[in-house]
Amino acid sequence: MDKNILITEKPSVAMQMAKALKINTTRKDGYLESDEWIVTWCVGHLVTMSYPEKYDEKLKFWRLDTLPFIPKEWKYEVIPNVQKQFNIIKELLNREDVKTIYVSTDSGREGEYIYRLVDQMIHPEGKTKKRVWIDSQTEEEVIKGIKNAKDLSEYDSLSDAAYLRAKEDYLIGINFSRLLSIIYGRKLAKEINEDKASISVGRVMTCVLGMVVSREREIRNFVKTKYYKIIGKFGDEKSNFEAEWKVTEDSKLYNSNKLYNDNGFEKLDDAKAFILSLKDKATLVKEVKKSKQKENPPLLFNLAEIQNECTKRFKIKPDETLEIIQNLYENKLVTYPRTDARVLSTAVAKEITKNLNGITKGFKNEEIQGYLKKMIDEKYSTNLIKTKYVNDSKITDHYAIIPTGQGYENYDKLPKLQKDIYELIVKRFLAIFYPAAEYSKVSVTIDIDKESFFANGKVCTKEGYLEILKPTKSKNSEDTDISILTTLKKNANINVQNFETKDAETSPPSRYNSGSIILAMENAGKLIENEELREQIKGAGIGTSATRAEIIKKLEKIKYIAINSKTQIITPTNKGEAIYDIVNYSMPDMLNPKLTASWEKGLDMVAKKEINSEEFTMKLEKYIKSKFDKLVIKM
Repeated sequence: MDKNILITEKPSVAMQMAKALKINTTRKDGYLESDEWIVTWCVGHLVTMSYPEKYDEKLKFWRLDTLPFIPKEWKYEVIPNVQKQFNIIKELLNREDVKTIYVSTDSGREGEYIYRLVDQMIHPEGKTKKRVWIDSQTEEEVIKGIKNAKDLSEYDSLSDAAYLRAKEDYLIGINFSRLLSIIYGRKLAKEINEDKASISVGRVMTCVLGMVVSREREIRNFVKTKYYKIIGKFGDEKSNFEAEWKVTEDSKLYNSNKLYNDNGFEKLDDAKAFILSLKDKATLVKEVKKSKQKENPPLLFNLAEIQNECTKRFKIKPDETLEIIQNLYENKLVTYPRTDARVLSTAVAKEITKNLNGITKGFKNEEIQGYLKKMIDEKYSTNLIKTKYVNDSKITDHYAIIPTGQGYENYDKLPKLQKDIYELIVKRFLAIFYPAAEYSKVSVTIDIDKESFFANGKVCTKEGYLEILKPTKSKNSEDTDISILTTLKKNANINVQNFETKDAETSPPSRYNSGSIILAMENAGKLIENEELREQIKGAGIGTSATRAEIIKKLEKIKYIAINSKTQIITPTNKGEAIYDIVNYSMPDMLNPKLTASWEKGLDMVAKKEINSEEFTMKLEKYIKSKFDKLVIKM
């Protein structure tokens, strides 16, 4: 009897998929088997690229005359500690009764690469090969994925991009690590007080190190500047408010060299003299502006956003967050985690009530059930089409991370942190169905002899989605009592209680933490705090959602950076700074996020068939050779 074989990325996924297919399987060594199906698994990567010495024994030694090393034909080998599982898969794929291979490694570039390497080493002949592409591990999605599986060849361009990513990292890593170690290894060893030292560089890794070191030196070299603000207190003893002076074109101090900035004096004496100049001058309310503001719920989580959120809330590293969400995914609770998208597809949005109904029936959480009940009672719309939360053009491989509304049979067994993170995803999801938060805002301008003082007040009049996503109060929040400001009338006289100077000083930029650096990587080296702006400018980032956490982990492992376990703050080590200086002197463009992002964009273009592999390879080899020529001349 002919059989189908399903290949997953790891054993736990294989078990879930077998369960979803309702296969009565017999567990064997390295696979499951029933009358119609065989389900087996990789254990991550089974095959890897061979090191240079496998091409030629002489290449084991790091010598200038053997560089750059660019193979004409690439060699691959089975990773020794997973040889047994590879042999099992090889035997299964070559069985005569196996007619169709369903590839169900993770639905992304790396998942594609894992299987293609196996296929390349085994060459199973005369089989139909299909690709299962799914967004969650739910029974419905698995069955649909197998039913709609496309021919594997339709993913050849994704496979090409995966191979090129690996080749690019290999060529840049091996060639430039060896070259810089040969040229600067002794200098580095002396600098860090070690007997010998090698220099490890990488396409993404070195760029991220550059971001950390540059930020640290910016902080280190920052000189705080003190300046003095003027604060006025207006009103009477019972009802008063504070307003801050700022220079305007009407001010006698416009363009004055006494000012540090538009709201501060360089010297305390000048600030005090300015206060004296206002004494006994007529004071009136120049302007009162009242406005209503609406604030819509934020977009959904992608991997970078939730990694940043979990670092802030739970002080955990990005790789820990990914591991937890991967586990939630394998337990059918959430959709695919390695995604850059923060929106849903039209197709998913049309059926979103399934997710909501699943949460309503299955998630025994009092707080969440309260939010769902309010949605029903208030008749909040579940139609997301034509909202900012649905945009097919902003989705590549997968849509945003959302709860499936399933998998609750697995929920109780989860550790508390995993439950907390799941709840975070559910709340972000439910928030998009809630109305906007509404605010009343009042802006007041006080005039004293053409000098302007400004006060702002803001109050939330309707919580809307903030009922779910409780806001944290900002240090700079506008907290003037709005009730006082709303009583003011334009052109009315007002009393001055007093004026005082307020010390202020400039602040250095903040250090990255292990979450914020992921966001900065996603935005090609820019740490953008404003969420809306972040979404608008998002383009090709540094690394991918699947690899960024591993890059941070590797930099820490090789002791180029240190991460504080309590705060998750990142600082460079002495060794990391020394490496940075060497790279900055020898090949500074390796530190440029724009260059690294452009390589990532090129891989994306290969995956989308906008350029071919040959064009990308030619540019890569040309870059490596030209860099080598320049570096050798520098010696």
